[in-house]
Amino acid sequence: MTESATQAFLEVQDIREGVLILKNSSIRGILMVSSINFALKSEEEQTAIVYAFQSFLNSLDFSCQIVIQSRNINITPYLDSIKDLEEKQTNELLRKQTSSYREFIKNMVVGDVVMTKNFYAVVPYNLMEIFGVGSAVKNFNLLSQFSGKKEQNQKLDDDKFQRCKTQIWQRMEYVAMGLRRCGLEAVPLTTPELIELFWAIHHPDQAEVGYYPEILPELLK
Repeated sequence: MTESATQAFLEVQDIREGVLILKNSSIRGILMVSSINFALKSEEEQTAIVYAFQSFLNSLDFSCQIVIQSRNINITPYLDSIKDLEEKQTNELLRKQTSSYREFIKNMVVGDVVMTKNFYAVVPYNLMEIFGVGSAVKNFNLLSQFSGKKEQNQKLDDDKFQRCKTQIWQRMEYVAMGLRRCGLEAVPLTTPELIELFWAIHHPDQAEVGYYPEILPELLK
């Protein structure tokens, strides 16, 4: 299968100014959310968090997707620092012990023992919400989803993109404020961070060992 054929299955058309533009010209913003150890909270704190989150969900007048990503933790920088220390050791016994320790940590991660979780909130925005049905249809022909024609890859012009971006940033700020009331911090991902995120999703093995090539937005075109 050719590269162009593979990219035809991806819903992302472009990543621009920290915003995902899908092939149907709708847009998405992604917030990376911190975590809390709910089990260590007191009963009163747990109740307050649950009610705050419930209130946040009830206040939303738009859909919002929560994504949890689990992967082996990337300890490549730590292993590199141990290797440097190993090479600088003048004592042969200490050098062997350092090498054994490095191999132990490396094998432990390979064995899926050490995992990390990342939490994301995906905020959507559609053209129909700001331009109406008639204008949205001009930007996206529903039949093009099935015909495979280039119409489905039509790009938003600068004016419409900026208007959509303003609206979605307002939504993202609202979501961040709601999560903050629950004791969570949420920050929007920048364009390089979004590109790195999607690259890591499609290359999990390489990402988990810390391999990140020079990724440019042109790779998604």
